[in-house]
Amino acid sequence: MRLTRGAALLLLPAGFALAGLLASPLAIVLVESFRLFIPGRIGSAEGAPFTLANYVELILPVYFFYFIDTFRLGFIACLVALIVAFPIAYYVARLPSGWRRKAAFGFLIAMMFLSALVRVYSIELTFGPVGFLRQISNLLGVSSNSRTVLEISVIAGLCHFLIPIAALVLVGTLQNLNPRLVEAAQALGAPRWRAHLSITLPLSARGVLSAFLIGYTLSISAFVVPMILGKGKVLFISNLIYSRFSELANYPSGAAISMIMLVASFAIIYVVSRLAAARWGAV
Repeated sequence: MRLTRGAALLLLPAGFALAGLLASPLAIVLVESFRLFIPGRIGSAEGAPFTLANYVELILPVYFFYFIDTFRLGFIACLVALIVAFPIAYYVARLPSGWRRKAAFGFLIAMMFLSALVRVYSIELTFGPVGFLRQISNLLGVSSNSRTVLEISVIAGLCHFLIPIAALVLVGTLQNLNPRLVEAAQALGAPRWRAHLSITLPLSARGVLSAFLIGYTLSISAFVVPMILGKGKVLFISNLIYSRFSELANYPSGAAISMIMLVASFAIIYVVSRLAAARWGAV
């Protein structure tokens, strides 16, 4: 498609905004990640030499566990959210046009825009020392402040905002599926659950992939949820980046961690997209 002069003029404001708000800050972070940090300074010193020490430092095992916790808990939360959101989205997609359908959409949208602090502290009250998880942990002989319980709380906090987002993404895919395909499979003798697994799920695979990628991106970049619900024992990379920038004023180290996280996120999204494309065609 040839770009005309009029179209180019219309794209110029968006191009300047993209360069000023996205490309330029990322370029500055990239340059800062190669600067030498001098203790006692805020950020890198003016004219500080370039170095690879900020990236070499990330080879230490302590950083490896930060990345593992971030990607592992984010994946579990995203998987749980998809399992819960899929039947919700299917129910909403099959509702007839009317007040019930509008109310369902309104509820999902309201839950998506609910304040992060409200949702986090609601999870804290539910799964914290005054919640029912305390009784369960006491029955199992596990401390309510143990790492396992805190990881469950973090996953629950992530699912709290991932479920409505995943449901809204899946509704658009599921409402375009022909319900007569499932009815035909049932007429041929297939159980209802088998008909959905063999027809509904494969036909909605691209929507599931889209919901997964959106949810996983939001999970691994979460900040408030692990900071409050993790209680200092379960922390994500975003919390480590905040600590380097805000508490230690070590901008080069924080910038290096940010760039590694950015590259790792892009790599995961690319690999998942390629695998899905090989399985279901272009996604």
